[in-house]
Amino acid sequence: MDPIRRRDAALATAMPWGRIQWLVTGEAQPGANVTFGFVEIEPGAKNPLMRHPNCDEVLYLLEGELDHSLEGKRYRLKPGDSIFIPRGARHDANNPGTVTARMVVAYDTGNRKIEILDGGAD
Repeated sequence: MDPIRRRDAALATAMPWGRIQWLVTGEAQPGANVTFGFVEIEPGAKNPLMRHPNCDEVLYLLEGELDHSLEGKRYRLKPGDSIFIPRGARHDANNPGTVTARMVVAYDTGNRKIEILDGGAD
């Protein structure tokens, strides 16, 4: 198995709020104990309120801005900022800016679970 994974917009999954491409998962790389992906949230868009019952998450913002909620408290993220989201914490992200917010996300399991809490799509 080739250990190299490359970000490719053609392989990203379109979502109502943007795109996501999983680069490392336990399914794609059997035995991997992490999930790692590249996420884009379009200007003015918001991903759904969610929680991950089986893993912690770290998000690192590369470009754009995000208003990220964590257990009801809002944090403004700018490029170079990261946010730690503990297992089970309710969170979502809104892009209040005029450019696409681009970020990488990592989870401490190869098989992340997600519970959508506001009817949106993963």
